[in-house]
Amino acid sequence: MNKIEVFKKERDGLDIKDAIAEYARTGWESISEGDIQRLKWYGLFLRTPTPGFFMIRVRIPGGKTASYQMRALAEIAATYGNKLLDLTTRQQVQLRHVRIEQIPSIFAAMEEVGLNAMQTGMDNVRNIMTCPVAGLNPEELLDATPVVMAITQEILYNREYTNLPRKYNVAVTGCPDNCLHTETQDLALVPAHRESDGMKILGFNVLAGGKNGSGGHRIASPLDIFVTPQEAVEVFQAITFAYRDFGYRESRNNARLAFLLDDWGEARFRKEVEARVGRALTPAGTDARKPSVNDHGGIYRQKQPGMNYVGLKVPVGRIEAEDLKGIAALAERYGIGEIRISPAQTLIIPNVPDRKVGDLTEHTLLEKFAYNPSPIQKGLVSCVGIDYCNLAVIETKARALETAQALEAKLGPGIKPITIHWSGCPAGCGNHTVADIGLLGKKAKVDGQVVDAVDVYVGGRSGPNPKQAVKILEDVPCEKLPSVLEGLVPYHTREKMHRVRAGEARKAGVGRSVEKKEANPEPLQVAVPVFNPA
Repeated sequence: MNKIEVFKKERDGLDIKDAIAEYARTGWESISEGDIQRLKWYGLFLRTPTPGFFMIRVRIPGGKTASYQMRALAEIAATYGNKLLDLTTRQQVQLRHVRIEQIPSIFAAMEEVGLNAMQTGMDNVRNIMTCPVAGLNPEELLDATPVVMAITQEILYNREYTNLPRKYNVAVTGCPDNCLHTETQDLALVPAHRESDGMKILGFNVLAGGKNGSGGHRIASPLDIFVTPQEAVEVFQAITFAYRDFGYRESRNNARLAFLLDDWGEARFRKEVEARVGRALTPAGTDARKPSVNDHGGIYRQKQPGMNYVGLKVPVGRIEAEDLKGIAALAERYGIGEIRISPAQTLIIPNVPDRKVGDLTEHTLLEKFAYNPSPIQKGLVSCVGIDYCNLAVIETKARALETAQALEAKLGPGIKPITIHWSGCPAGCGNHTVADIGLLGKKAKVDGQVVDAVDVYVGGRSGPNPKQAVKILEDVPCEKLPSVLEGLVPYHTREKMHRVRAGEARKAGVGRSVEKKEANPEPLQVAVPVFNPA
């Protein structure tokens, strides 16, 4: 067994709870090697780049939170951390630069507002994702929030789920807009429908075995299973336990569900799942996803009459505590105190009445967190980078911003909408494999010196016809990247590169009526310009 499996066999990760208070008294240097790993079951990560300091990853199911919760996290960051918070591509919040001595007080403050960091690291079911505007989007097939909450309730503090072979990413969505990159998930439930006795049954098709890291990108495989919302937790349990019991544990690099599916094949895996649920499962239905992608940034009408949601871009996902408090105040003043987190590192304020939209868009805070950013800024996503991550090999967030600003200065107005995603290492937390342009950090030797560099990928695509990005350049020094991208960005043609042929659409179960729909819901027309994503 590898070292982590030995640690798990010795003691379950949940058992570390009683030791946290003792370590808070004795200090971080007293923590054993095994317990350093076990603390991750409680969302605590000792960061090698900042010895003695921890990161806390907060679980936020579906990215759905409230202003008072975000204000509490901002206050924790200001009081105990370094006043910075990061939005993750899994709809979570990360607190930085906290000491083990402060953890009991921090956990108590989080518990007061209904938040926790449980099982957000190591071999657990990670934060369950869903569409950030679930229940609001006029075009959603169904609101998957109840399923997300039911699965979350099933897994938390449940030892049946705390010793998986590896991390396990799950997304459940009824949104047709491909806002979650479901093809990268270990398990994804995507919107679909079936006809039965003349009635239209709404539910999900099941995909499994997607990943970014651990040997590269693998697109999730359709399991030819359709589930209703009522069946979702049962099938989730069967699939997860099949992985738990048969997944590989010898090498951490080959332990994700993808490797079991590659060896078994989808048919055998489905048979095992059916054996666990005790019945034959319904074959996949018609895929209700569109061929296009919408990250829900901007201003859009909700299904609720007279209401709108406003997506504010947080540049590269990093926000200062005082600014987060400010956005919480906006959510209370112009909405109903609710905030949603998008995988595109956007904070969404829902339930803004028509009469308040204009005033919200004129608020000075929106000069920093725009609802209508430039095409490059809108599609810019970055992982944490070497500042705080043990795995990253280059700095990403500052470089991503500098590169984006340089491109905007060089190319001027008229740039087509484009997504540029940065990952600081092969783990792929920046989702570089599904972007128009993906940048994977590395070290390279140039003129005898080792420098920060990237490999450049193009053509990643999410949705019913996903495509893996193709590497076209290697070892590009970060200092030269703006000039390299200057020659690439204007000539990247998403429509041609991402063209969906009729045969592909039929194979994916996308009907002609879906193909003919507009790429995105119609944005609200207001007095100020609204950026309409392509």
